Amino acid sequence: MDGVALHVADGVIETPVAALFAALAVAVLAVCLARGRRELDDRLAPMAGLVAAFIFAAQMLNFPVLPGVSGHLVGGALAAVLVGPWIAALCVSVVLIVQALVFADGGLTALGINITNMALVSTGAAILVVALLLRLLPRTAAGLAVTVFLASVVSVVAAALAFVLQYWIGGGVELAAGLGQVAATMAGVHVLIGIGEGLISAATVATVARVRPDLVYALRAARPTKVPATGGVA
Repeated sequence: MDGVALHVADGVIETPVAALFAALAVAVLAVCLARGRRELDDRLAPMAGLVAAFIFAAQMLNFPVLPGVSGHLVGGALAAVLVGPWIAALCVSVVLIVQALVFADGGLTALGINITNMALVSTGAAILVVALLLRLLPRTAAGLAVTVFLASVVSVVAAALAFVLQYWIGGGVELAAGLGQVAATMAGVHVLIGIGEGLISAATVATVARVRPDLVYALRAARPTKVPATGGVA
């Protein structure tokens, strides 16, 4: 197992189940597009492009987590904090579509599965953690770094367990181990991958928050009426 385990290949999930999740992904992305259009402005639009480009580049680089096991950035938590959940889901989805079409990273028939897990489940889990922690932690660059770190871990594990659920519904290949053991293994490995992702995301978001806190969606959403020049939100 390696860091691209979340990029599901063709045939791993039965075609009817893959088609069901493709339809679900299209429906949710349509909602994200409609909501995202309302939020796009001169500040958020270029930031969305930068976030998508950063995630695309970062996903090309794997980092080791165990002997023979590597991980890469998924980007759901990072994008959710910087550009909000609706646009974040769109950014990650665009990255996954380009990777599938150009680099054959993940199967075409499994594209709906991959978008559901890495764009929708990952981003949704992340934004729930962010919304909770920003009520408890100081709204500073340091507080935001801790928030996005924990959100990254949760989001990556949630995406991995979503795949386990999909396999339970309609797995297309025989498993050598039981589903419970697979779930435990996937969760354990992806906790480590999530820690790596969390460190990358925390460093990135903290840097942006220190230099341009007005570009961080999570800080603007938390206190839209007052954004300081530097150092995050007091």
